[in-house]
Amino acid sequence: MRIIIGLGNPGEKYLQTRHNVGFTILDKYAHLLGLAWEHNKKFNADIIKTTDLILLKPLTFMNNSGQAVRQVLSYYKLLQKKFGLLLPENLDLCALVTVIHDEVDIDLGKFKTSCNSRSAGHRGVESIIAHLKTKNFTRIRVGVKTEALKNIPVEKFVLQNFSADEQAVIDKLLSEVLAQLYKTLHD
Repeated sequence: MRIIIGLGNPGEKYLQTRHNVGFTILDKYAHLLGLAWEHNKKFNADIIKTTDLILLKPLTFMNNSGQAVRQVLSYYKLLQKKFGLLLPENLDLCALVTVIHDEVDIDLGKFKTSCNSRSAGHRGVESIIAHLKTKNFTRIRVGVKTEALKNIPVEKFVLQNFSADEQAVIDKLLSEVLAQLYKTLHD
């Protein structure tokens, strides 16, 4: 079983923002697989579950993404617990959990895959690390950095919509990220 988490914010006003690139990629992946999202109130997330894969879009807003991730992993008994109750520190979840999110330290049009890396200030990733008690999971970090970042605070930059030119770059990058996601799932 693998779980792929796309990070973003719920609602129409965030749909085309830089911060929602994780949602965008998972939506495209689900479409390619011919799968439909179901809203799950218990998890406060949109979810797709197959026999060997869970796709998850937490609807808790970015800064609380870890809540939904922890609930889904616990519900499906995918977390190894210490003494049947507590999560041990620093579980190795790289083969189980992949998180796709925007990254302001990577140029628009590029992405990097990593495992066991710090949050670099990304609040959604920080939330997941806090709730899972480990940073040892796979991340696909999709670059959104442009020259405009120099002129405004990061919090405002990531909540801006992509320009038409930037969206074209992201659309082109989607196929590369989806190929990497496929490789991650089948290695």
